[in-house]
Amino acid sequence: MEIKTLCLLMILSLGVQLPKAEVLLRQKRDWIIDTLTIDEGYNGTFPHYLGKIDIDSNISVLAITGPGINEEPRELLEINQKSGRAFQLGPVDYEKYQLLKLTIKGRSKMNQPVIYVGVNFEIIDANDNPPIFDQTAYETTIKESTLQGTTLINVTATDGDRTEEFKKFNFSIDSVSPKPDDLEFFIVKLSNSDHGKISFKGCLDRKKAEKYTLIVKATDFGKPKPLSSSTTVTINIEHGNQHRPVITNQTGQENVKEGLQDVLVSRLQVKDEDTIGTKGWKAKYKIHGDKNNSFRIITDPQTNEGLLYVNKPLDFEDESLKNISVSVENEIPYFTCKVTDRNTAGLWKLETDPPRNMYSGASMGSATAGGGTYPITVVVEDVNEPPIFDPLKPVSVHENVKEGHYLATCTARDPDATSTDIRYIKGDDPADFAAVDSKTGNITTSRILDRESPFDEDGVYVITIHAVDSGNPSMTGTATLSIYIIDENDNAPFLNESTFYMCQSDKPSRVKVTAVDLDEYPFGGPFWFELVGDANNIWRVDPGQGYSVNLVNDKKVYSGHHELQLEVSDYQGKKALHNVTVTVCECADPTRPDCRQLKATGSIVGARALGIMFLGIILLIGLLLLTFLITCKPEKLILPDDDTVQHLMTSNTEEPGNDCQVPFLPLNHCVGLQRNECGVVTQSMIPVSALKVCSELPSAVEIRPPTNKPQTSSNTVWMEDAHQTILLTVVMTALNTLEVPGKELGDYEPIKYADEGDMEHNFELDTISNPEAPFDSDLELDSTFLPLALICSPDMFPKSRDA
Repeated sequence: MEIKTLCLLMILSLGVQLPKAEVLLRQKRDWIIDTLTIDEGYNGTFPHYLGKIDIDSNISVLAITGPGINEEPRELLEINQKSGRAFQLGPVDYEKYQLLKLTIKGRSKMNQPVIYVGVNFEIIDANDNPPIFDQTAYETTIKESTLQGTTLINVTATDGDRTEEFKKFNFSIDSVSPKPDDLEFFIVKLSNSDHGKISFKGCLDRKKAEKYTLIVKATDFGKPKPLSSSTTVTINIEHGNQHRPVITNQTGQENVKEGLQDVLVSRLQVKDEDTIGTKGWKAKYKIHGDKNNSFRIITDPQTNEGLLYVNKPLDFEDESLKNISVSVENEIPYFTCKVTDRNTAGLWKLETDPPRNMYSGASMGSATAGGGTYPITVVVEDVNEPPIFDPLKPVSVHENVKEGHYLATCTARDPDATSTDIRYIKGDDPADFAAVDSKTGNITTSRILDRESPFDEDGVYVITIHAVDSGNPSMTGTATLSIYIIDENDNAPFLNESTFYMCQSDKPSRVKVTAVDLDEYPFGGPFWFELVGDANNIWRVDPGQGYSVNLVNDKKVYSGHHELQLEVSDYQGKKALHNVTVTVCECADPTRPDCRQLKATGSIVGARALGIMFLGIILLIGLLLLTFLITCKPEKLILPDDDTVQHLMTSNTEEPGNDCQVPFLPLNHCVGLQRNECGVVTQSMIPVSALKVCSELPSAVEIRPPTNKPQTSSNTVWMEDAHQTILLTVVMTALNTLEVPGKELGDYEPIKYADEGDMEHNFELDTISNPEAPFDSDLELDSTFLPLALICSPDMFPKSRDA
């Protein structure tokens, strides 16, 4: 200690003369002045005295800092600055802190520069951490047939101490529950590791215990008292197979008719003493001696029986008896174990079935899968089977071949042992193209083949043929013949649309025309298009060849319908002449022709106008009748009561008319006029079919009541009848002039204005007129008829003739 004090004084004295850097180097060399120890395992009271630090009396301590004082672990140490006594204030963990370095700041009493010295506190490790398992509990499941020495499960533990001596530990099994019989568990720690493997000696038997619970302990080598911890290990034992299954009986019919499939042949009963429902109890069956795989067998999951089925149809003519055998085993292998000697080094001596190597677990001999094999004989019964056709190859033939052309011959044979006569019948033949000879099976055409028939599919026509034997009951076999029909150029091209609409325009207008040919290449398109007649002066086709071309109008044509003739030729020159109708109209949008809409609207408007015209005629007739009733002055006529002749009933008229009667004609006749003895015009009935005979009236007709008869009520009747007759004649004559021969009355080509139901646009309607039958303005009529004439044709009468 004196040497240290001397060195410190020398440093302090030299510090006045040496540079600052050199002083620091010398201070670093003498930094640590003392080292004390702390025992991690101290369990006494605190504060605990650790020792004294020698501090020169000539030095004044200014501060002590570092871990344990003002750094973690804080407030662990306490040092008296005058005496240098050091105390431990609490426990310390060696696994966190192995060395605590403190710094003492001081100054000599001679008022020399500040110096720094160090003091170390070394922590001494103690065995304060037991080995801890990484799991609080372990669990595993093993098979009952597991052989001794097999590792069942591994456990792992870790000791938190840092000193190698305190880190070492070992495993042990403290207890096993339930107590094993012919069984012993043990654990081995793997070298240089923290793992231990658990195994066993002897035999596992689930009937004795379904599971075992082990308490495993890990203990270190610490002194004076070792530390330890424990964990729980649960080992579950699976059901094994300790009893072989044995087939005891079979039920069910062993006779099977030929040709059947998936038929249950037999049920096989099996006996097994293992736990029901386990893999050691469930049976698996296997068929032996079935070369053609004619049978299959499955396990009934409820009864464990074997269900034997026919897998493929059996053939009586091939084999009338089927001899097979069936064996059975479980889903897991059969295994038994018995301890014969425990007093052996290492593993015990065992006896197993089948024999196994107790070290490798490999089988040392063969063992039967179950209770041997069970023989079964299946009797195949003969039945009448349908005839079997020889394969029919597809045939090719040109379309349009003549009736009776040979196509193919179908041949069928009877598979039964006793052959029977076979006759052939045509089956499915939707287009009735084929005929079949019932005896020879020759197939010929019954009509001309058409490749474009709707019953062909890509040029292939399919028919079916039946072969019927003479058995009782008879059986039928079926074959299919595919006929490839070779295409010929037997169809001319046609237009998919022949009516078109075009807008009037000063520029060329065009519509697309498309042709179609039912024949395929090279008998179809591309096509050649050519206009026939004088249409070439106005119309042309552009281009002239293709599948679709444009019909072009280079000049402005009138609105209406234009009939053209277009000749279309296919790739081989087959031609067809087609009528094309083009309707030209004024369009709101020149790029979108709307002639069809205009036509529809015009039709609606025309129909409404025609209805309004007829309604107006009926109203005018009513007005004229009312006018005549007002102008005539009928006389009252008292009729005798005993008169048997029919008379007019007494009415509210003032005067009766005369007794001259004009008969009223039915509407299906027209009239011819002549004067009678009363001085009036009489009428003769003429059928409407001969209307053209009486279609003209005299240029002047005088219609008045007779002057040589008194005015009676009959005069009123005469005026009404005469008016109605003449008016009906005029109307029928006008309608007859409107009727065009060969067409219905009023039938005309309307102008298209808009689509039906279009009420949003205000279209200008064409004037309805009949220039072929103008009203005869020179017809001399009474002033009563003038209003009607003025209403019907106001332009044909001068205004001076207003009634």
